[in-house]
Amino acid sequence: MTTNSIIVDGDGHVVEDLDAIASLMPERYRKKIGTNRVFDPFPPLDHLHSANLHDLPPGSFRNAGPPEWMEFLEDVGIQATVLYTTRGLAYGKIVSRDWAIDLARAYNDWLAREYVKRSPRFQGMGLIPLQEPDAAVEELRRCVKELGLCGVMLPSTGFQFNLGHKLYWPIYAEAERLGCAIGIHGGAHENLGMDDLNPYAPVHALGHPFGLMISFAGIVFNGIFDKYPNVKVGFMEGGVAWLLLCLERFDRSYETHIQHDPRGEFLQLQKGERVSDYVVRHLKAGRIFVGCEGSEPDLGHAIKRVGNSPFIYSSDFPHEVNNEFCKHELEEVMENPELTADDKAAVLYKNGQRFYNLKPE
Repeated sequence: MTTNSIIVDGDGHVVEDLDAIASLMPERYRKKIGTNRVFDPFPPLDHLHSANLHDLPPGSFRNAGPPEWMEFLEDVGIQATVLYTTRGLAYGKIVSRDWAIDLARAYNDWLAREYVKRSPRFQGMGLIPLQEPDAAVEELRRCVKELGLCGVMLPSTGFQFNLGHKLYWPIYAEAERLGCAIGIHGGAHENLGMDDLNPYAPVHALGHPFGLMISFAGIVFNGIFDKYPNVKVGFMEGGVAWLLLCLERFDRSYETHIQHDPRGEFLQLQKGERVSDYVVRHLKAGRIFVGCEGSEPDLGHAIKRVGNSPFIYSSDFPHEVNNEFCKHELEEVMENPELTADDKAAVLYKNGQRFYNLKPE
């Protein structure tokens, strides 16, 4: 596809080389993982992805490494991509704190070595062990300062507490100090009320936004954006419609269920402000970002509702897509009559550059 537009992919995925990652873990892990494939460094996503037969677009979920990723960027016309984990979407399910710490370090070292240091067109989001918040702060700092990553990813599901919990506040404080991105990403769909839903398509359709909405609610209502006014949080791979649902539902429920807050720890509304106004204020201030794809019919409406500042084009390559699929989605953004030229530039590259602190082309 040829285009005069700059394109920044705000959410691509690596396919982990498990042997290489295991080789970067301490020796005792290497012995256990290397001799018995039952011991995967990462837990399984859920029981819903597997044991279910459904077809996918040809070429999706390919075993793409750096060469295949570079070919994709060249062919589709993308200048840079920000890479998230695949297997680590289940990272929150790790219960051993030591395993979580050592795996995060090994994954981050591998991501930096294999992608980020290979080409400036590859940027990366690391993992941090929320299972041990002090270690998570330390690893967040190492990701940004030593490894050159844009920030870190938090899975939307799996951790013991909601992502606005007080236990995690030091992580947001450190992210604010570093000026880096925190990306929240779904992918593990257990325990969301769909564990016995036998067709997989609705599980995938609902699992991503459900996880994001729960995480979003925890962060917003626990006042993270008041306590850390310069923190930047992105909610990736759930589309845009979930945000509109939250704006509607949060207003009504907050009006009728007024929270007792003697500690002053929950969100702080300005005089006359509704929750939706509060959210939009932080959206426009560049504190909240939302991943989007090209084929979303509500993108134009969402921009009309909250402005174009939060939305970031995301390829999701090499998951459920192939090159042609991504080209088509980009064309839909570029040809969308509801979007102005400024809207298109914001979605295709400007917002991604702001969220991830990327240098303009």
